Amino acid sequence: MSEEQKASTTQGKIQDFEARAQALRKMGGDKAVTKQHEGGKLTARERLNLLFDEGTFQEVQLFVKHHSTLFGMDKKDIPADGVITGFGQVNGRTVFAASQDFTAAGGTLGEMHAKKIWKVMDMAIAARKPFVAINDSGGARIQEGVPSLEGYGGIFYRNTIASGYIPQITAIMGPTAGGAVYSPALTDWIFMVKDKSYMYITGPDVIKAVIGEDVSQNDLGGAVAHAAKSGVCHVVTESDEDCINKIKTLLSYLPDSCQSLPAVVAPTDSADRLCPELDKIIPDKAARAYNMKAVIKAVADNGTLFELHEQWAQNILVALIRVMGQPVGVIANNPMFYAGVLNVNASDKAARFIRFCDAFNIPLLTFTDVPGYMPGTEQEWAGIIRHGAKLLHAYSEATVPKITVVTRKAYGGAYIGMCCKQLGADYVMAWPTAEIAVMGAEGACNIIYRGEISQASDPAAKRAELIAGYEEKFNNPYFAASLGAIDEVLPPQHTRKRIIAILEAMKDKKEARVAKKHNNIPL
Repeated sequence: MSEEQKASTTQGKIQDFEARAQALRKMGGDKAVTKQHEGGKLTARERLNLLFDEGTFQEVQLFVKHHSTLFGMDKKDIPADGVITGFGQVNGRTVFAASQDFTAAGGTLGEMHAKKIWKVMDMAIAARKPFVAINDSGGARIQEGVPSLEGYGGIFYRNTIASGYIPQITAIMGPTAGGAVYSPALTDWIFMVKDKSYMYITGPDVIKAVIGEDVSQNDLGGAVAHAAKSGVCHVVTESDEDCINKIKTLLSYLPDSCQSLPAVVAPTDSADRLCPELDKIIPDKAARAYNMKAVIKAVADNGTLFELHEQWAQNILVALIRVMGQPVGVIANNPMFYAGVLNVNASDKAARFIRFCDAFNIPLLTFTDVPGYMPGTEQEWAGIIRHGAKLLHAYSEATVPKITVVTRKAYGGAYIGMCCKQLGADYVMAWPTAEIAVMGAEGACNIIYRGEISQASDPAAKRAELIAGYEEKFNNPYFAASLGAIDEVLPPQHTRKRIIAILEAMKDKKEARVAKKHNNIPL
């Protein structure tokens, strides 16, 4: 064969490759892509192009095909088997991803579809880099039967192996139903698109048939339902673009893995900045609420926070901020909702966030204003003891730097639950407005002075007198400070400066724990 013939053959093979690749990159075809766009959704490839820095995405296993022959599948082509996998740069950092393609067989998951996801997850774990899953799928590919179920099992297994090792984020950008919902639930954070994405174990039709309950798809498993009612969704977004952009923001706070530190960005705020607005934020009357988000924003660089679980268990706040460019995880009681009490959902929300931050070397900053645990049979029977124990466990287990600021109330067991010194806080500060005691003045006096009050000639006056005395002694931080239970009383406006100093002092903190296989958290 002449050199010219060899060159011609080689060129032909290259052209054949390019034609094959181009056909696969068209996904389900123009008609299916148009339908996707008409539904207000981006395609799987468009989503990846938006996620990754331009020109950096490297696709993996483009030519994988299903090999099912049942139910006419041997005659059906599914481009890339309905999922696009690969890696690239997100704001200059390597991230791995899998994006399901609803235009190709509804993005259904079959054996080879799953194995593509397994491959890229294995790469992410080996490379110690974050993994992002973009879900838009009709669920298991029924025609393939058991292999599709095994595919989910392999994904769940890898989600679990990767948990606490690399950050895992899921974007729900279309339907996710049945067993498919458990991979997102095993990842660290779930983003959903309002009115475009749904998650549920059983859909409205099955619910209607089995138990006779009428419910719409949106009410059952839409973004707002899962953000406000179930707590499954951590961030609600307005569109595909908004969803991807918020994921990129979250990634900017996170390290590549548990074996690295979060990236510290060049600070654009001053280390000497005071927060005079905090001197006036606590109301004169203890029963009045104030906005704890304003406190967090005051100490954060440039007043910026990335709140998670914003619509669920609103009596507690969890958010990521930066302090002199360093990512910090914030947990704070929110007096605007139920006076900031701890209940079942608040305990779960905070405990999960604490464990995430600890896993990925993000220091913890706690703002305490808690009157106690929510009383009543509803909470007791829902397991407030068990759920509240999760919060105690999470704080005690965490070995990252832990700073606590008591802004106002810190009563009873809830004072402990919000990271007191004996739960492992490295430094506990209190504002002059802090009230640290076993319980509020009225309840305490009713117990301590029950006999004295009942025997008084004017019980009401005596009770008021005793309450005033109790408040004078305990409705301030100084008794706790005299015992060393808190390390410092400081003016609120100095809070940011002191946090900066403590974070700097504790940046090399190391804490060894007893060797064991793993903790047994009270789930």
